[in-house]
Amino acid sequence: MRREASCRLVVLEAVRGSGSTWFGVAVVQMMRLLLRRLRQLSPASGRSFSGLPAAQVRRTFLDFFRDQHQHLLVPSAPVRPRGDPSLLFVNAGMNQFKPVLLGTVDPRSQMALWRRVANSQRCVRAGGKHNDLEDVGRDGTHHTFFEMLGSWSFGDYFKEEACRMAWSLLTEHYGIPADRLYVSYFGGDAGSGLTADRETRDIWLDLGVPASRVLPFGLKDNFWEMGDTGPCGPCTEIHYDHVGGRHVPALVNAGGPELVEIWNLVFIQYNREADQSLRLLPQFSVDTGMGLERLVGVLQGKRSNYDTDLFTPLLDAIHQRSKAARYSGRMGAAPEAQVDRAYRVVADHVRTLAVCIADGVHPGMSGAELVLRRILRRAVRFCAEVLQAPPGSLASLVPTVAQTLGDIFPELSQEADRIADIIDENEGHFLSSLRRGSRLIQRTCLQTDGGHFPAAVAWSLHRDLGFPLDLVDLMLEERGVQVDRQELDRLVSHDQKMRAEQQADAQPRLLPDVLTLAALQHSGVPHTDDSPKYCYHLEDGRYVFPACRATVLALYDGRALVPEVGPGQRCGVILDQTCFYSEQGGQSHDRGYLTRDGLWVSQASWETSAESSDVSRCSVPQEVLLSVEEVNRAGGYVVHQVTVPDHLRTGDQVELHLDQAHRLSCMVKHTATHVLNFALRSVLGRSVQQRGSHISADRLRFDFSVKGSLSSAQLQQVDRCVRDIISANQDVHTQEVPLRLASAIRGLRTVDEVYPDPVRVVSLGVPVSELLASRTDRETSVELCCGTHLLQTGSIQDLVIVSEKQQVKGISRIVAVTGQDAVQARDMGRVLSQEVESLSARLSGSAPSSLGSALQFSKEASALSDAVDNTPIPQWQRRELQVRLRASLRSIGTAIRKLEAQQAAESAAVLLRRRGQTELLVDAVETDSPSVLMKTVNQLSAAAPLSHVMLLAHQRHSGKVFCACQVPKDSPALAASDWAVALCRRLGGSAGGSALVAKGTGSSGDITEALRWAEDFARKKTGR
Repeated sequence: MRREASCRLVVLEAVRGSGSTWFGVAVVQMMRLLLRRLRQLSPASGRSFSGLPAAQVRRTFLDFFRDQHQHLLVPSAPVRPRGDPSLLFVNAGMNQFKPVLLGTVDPRSQMALWRRVANSQRCVRAGGKHNDLEDVGRDGTHHTFFEMLGSWSFGDYFKEEACRMAWSLLTEHYGIPADRLYVSYFGGDAGSGLTADRETRDIWLDLGVPASRVLPFGLKDNFWEMGDTGPCGPCTEIHYDHVGGRHVPALVNAGGPELVEIWNLVFIQYNREADQSLRLLPQFSVDTGMGLERLVGVLQGKRSNYDTDLFTPLLDAIHQRSKAARYSGRMGAAPEAQVDRAYRVVADHVRTLAVCIADGVHPGMSGAELVLRRILRRAVRFCAEVLQAPPGSLASLVPTVAQTLGDIFPELSQEADRIADIIDENEGHFLSSLRRGSRLIQRTCLQTDGGHFPAAVAWSLHRDLGFPLDLVDLMLEERGVQVDRQELDRLVSHDQKMRAEQQADAQPRLLPDVLTLAALQHSGVPHTDDSPKYCYHLEDGRYVFPACRATVLALYDGRALVPEVGPGQRCGVILDQTCFYSEQGGQSHDRGYLTRDGLWVSQASWETSAESSDVSRCSVPQEVLLSVEEVNRAGGYVVHQVTVPDHLRTGDQVELHLDQAHRLSCMVKHTATHVLNFALRSVLGRSVQQRGSHISADRLRFDFSVKGSLSSAQLQQVDRCVRDIISANQDVHTQEVPLRLASAIRGLRTVDEVYPDPVRVVSLGVPVSELLASRTDRETSVELCCGTHLLQTGSIQDLVIVSEKQQVKGISRIVAVTGQDAVQARDMGRVLSQEVESLSARLSGSAPSSLGSALQFSKEASALSDAVDNTPIPQWQRRELQVRLRASLRSIGTAIRKLEAQQAAESAAVLLRRRGQTELLVDAVETDSPSVLMKTVNQLSAAAPLSHVMLLAHQRHSGKVFCACQVPKDSPALAASDWAVALCRRLGGSAGGSALVAKGTGSSGDITEALRWAEDFARKKTGR
């Protein structure tokens, strides 16, 4: 490095002294060639970090960018994406920075100020476009969870600085020999009209990388795209040769395990348009990513990531709990290698489970939760069947995960017990399904006799027992069997089509893309002033929302900014100011409409007289109404989505008409949500954390962390706490405060969001100024919130929790109603409580004396139970009524069974007296209960074990016929199911059962012929 610096000084002096431009250019070129030669000859300087622990590898990366290159270190985002429905999980370091890259970042937030950033981001690649789930365990490098070490520049430095930093860190600070590294760059693509990225190539050559190690590749390997549309650009990758001492450029990007990519540097300079064309972005950015697991493998001299200290503690812990041999790192399809594969799968999956659950993603039935359920079930299966570990083993690995990752992700240590509980409960649920599914697979494999495994059975395992399809494939692969792939794909495709049809009605949002947002800023269009949304007051107990007028500043037609839109066209309208609330913070957007006055519309005027029947036309002023379909935010602009009935132009003046009833309902629900949040914490303790919420005009939904479902007593405590706050009519205080000061408020509740600065603080009962000055010890609700709120809690009137249940282990969801809906819920609760009380009193007075009265009681209790389950009433009351009704139904059920047995015994006795114990008994009985009919058959068969018995019960009012039959155990000639099916089909009905007992239904005006036919059928089959 000293020789390089000396050369630079000598050359600079020569250029200054020459006074010649051409001479200066020549000297600079000579200097570049000389520096390249010096770097190629120089060994890697700096300390060698071979064997460096993973924690120190991570720390070195972060310190390098913070201390030497002035990057801001930001925490990892949770693996659940913030407000990005296009992703199941955060799968790359750039996900949390998408608002910056797309230009949609709130200009008031700290993120909008970021220029240089670095972090270690926890990522999950399972499900969706990036899915490594099925590859995990087959080799030593694939993972569902991994850490991405990343650095970013947003409009600051670009290609040269990024390459220099990367090369310096790898060769000088980590001590990786330069002769083991190769570099790839984008070699251009004629079809896309993209030329080769020679700028990046020359930068690497200037850094001393030999030309034979700087290799061009195409779009697939060296051009990065965020999606089908959006920011994109060429990338350059650094590859490491595990073998060394050789020159093998042909192995770069060949997919082999010996030469692997370790760092990707993306230069985001284009935007991919909807027509697939590329346009230069107004601001260039750099996004680099390097997988920690792979880097640690390189620095610790391991080709398999599972041999590094990120995994060896977990593999040792798995061995201690299993009956398998110690992990030995074997790969391939050999039977002995399957145990090591299971080790890798379990080690990877338990890390993913722990991180996801800590971040609020739990095993469930849709989206990311369904993917996590698949991961858990794969891990359970490998644990139980391959490693032969006892139940509970998977959950017991959580402390080891926390030990290896807790230093960078402290949430794992803080939540270790809750994570283990959730894994343990889900493991228990699946183990019983796993046993049933394994038996079904085994039986089916024996029946297929070497053929394809039936797709219908595989789909049933997936749909009914919750087996991930890849797990079914894996279990079949181990048995040397393949599923009927074509038929299974058809079943999957049909299921996806059905789901897609259910979601097909939604129209796409008209949100400006990054280039449109840049064009708005370049044109000087100011950010929307949406402060009028908070401009309302109380007047004589009523909320008053002042009128709001605005100017149309921009129109977006879904592709570009346009000066005018015509009739029937959907567009996004950007105004200078708005009183409409845009959807954010869990609160629904406002409804309403815009009007534009002063438009002269041609209108026909019909005049009819004796002299003339002509039609004259005149121009009259008419208001044009534009219904606001949706309101969203993008990069500081509020976009009102409308369909224009006539014409709308930039510069037009409009008046905004808020749907005041809808807004007020949302305000009620939002303030009520804060009250509920505070009440839950007061009753259940400070460990309660908000996990999500949604506020609409008709109800509120609130998700929170709690170990189990709330008891009836806890729900009543929450109910009392909420009602106390409402009846106190506390003032709702709001104030915009610098984020730094707001974050220091005692008792502040926050959620995982990027907050603007300054931020709005909402407090109940205590002015925000007092909270900032710490002049009060009073416990109250205080949250960072951009929503619209009531001015006093009394306007809520009432709040009733109508539903509370665990969505997944550890996360409960409350649904509540307010105002008159809450009053009505309490009224209905009282009505249903009285009806349950009345039923209980009648039952306790005297037991039903006849089967008819018992069945009537049962019908009444069932109807009442349905009403209690489905009517909005207080949830605590629903729980209590359900307990009482279940007890009543059990009591009625006992009485019915007793009465049915008595009636069956009487009928059987009458038949035995009349017919005796014959070998074949076909007869009719008078009953309207299929259960009594079956019990009568059972009693006759018990009294005459060698008899073939069939009884029919004719319902004369409807013509329906009940059928029941039973045959002796040693009756191979006549199966009960065949007998019942034959008769009921003849009667136009159906039947089912076993070889011994069966039942069914049919229809007939007269059963005499049916009895004769049933007896003849049995005689022919039995030969009697």
